[in-house]
Amino acid sequence: MSDAPEVPDPPREQARRRFGRNDLEARAQATREEIRHQVAATRAQLDATNERIEARTGRNLPIAILIGLGLGGSVLLSLILVKSLFMIVAVGLIAFTSFELASALRFAGRDVPRIPTVIASVAMVPTAFYLGNDGQWFAYLAGLLLISLWRIARQATAATRTGSQDLWKDVGAGVLIQTYVGLLGSFAVLLAAQDGGEWWTLAFLILVISTDTGAYASGLLFGKHPMAPRISPKKTWEGFAGSVTVAIVAGVLLGLLMLDQPWWFGIVFGVLIVASATVGDLAESLMKRDLGIKDISTWLPGHGGFLDRLDSVLPSAAVAYALFVVFAP
Repeated sequence: MSDAPEVPDPPREQARRRFGRNDLEARAQATREEIRHQVAATRAQLDATNERIEARTGRNLPIAILIGLGLGGSVLLSLILVKSLFMIVAVGLIAFTSFELASALRFAGRDVPRIPTVIASVAMVPTAFYLGNDGQWFAYLAGLLLISLWRIARQATAATRTGSQDLWKDVGAGVLIQTYVGLLGSFAVLLAAQDGGEWWTLAFLILVISTDTGAYASGLLFGKHPMAPRISPKKTWEGFAGSVTVAIVAGVLLGLLMLDQPWWFGIVFGVLIVASATVGDLAESLMKRDLGIKDISTWLPGHGGFLDRLDSVLPSAAVAYALFVVFAP
């Protein structure tokens, strides 16, 4: 081992090493800049695509998908694991939906008591689940009586007294919420409570989602001819045709594989559900147009409100229960 002092590199060697390090740093910096540029370009492209889709359909698609998966997952797990959990999920959905619809009607000038409305709507869920049809209809009629008497009692105070015409409009608004949200929604709970009814409930929910997806995709790709431009300008006949096609295919598959029904039942199932889902969707669109609002609420980003997601489900629940009564063994 030599004790001779280290000889420094010649100036040319030092310059070469510095140049090599600078070259590597420059390449790394260029690579980082290129990655940043590609990420920014991809993000801009995705944002532009999402803006075009949102302008065409009125939805923020990524957020809508995430929220839809969350709601769908909670319903799916509750039906498969313990049916009483589905009742709890239904209580939450009906409570929020009835509250936001009552709030929207109050914003439009109708004096609808929100808390009694929510209580009356929610009461139909456990009574339908545990007491069947009799409990469902008893809770429905009792809720109508509660809401009507509550509104009539407010006539006793000068601050809330209105003319007879406005009074009956307010009572009618309360009846609408109890029927549209509470009664129709309770049919899904009534169906799930039956022996094997959880599979029928799951099947009709899958079918509603399938028809909505089929209408969305075909309308986005091929939609040119408005279906009801004065009610819902974004709905097209091409989208409706796509929903019917998907509904029939999904109905046959669900009937054969999940409900143990003949193939022709699937056609009936699909046609009736797509009809009820479309009517429910258009009815809610007409309601929003009359109220002068885009969404019932903004509680669900990308969807609007709970009623904006349940508008097709509510009437379809009554249709699915009727089919169960007729066709289930």
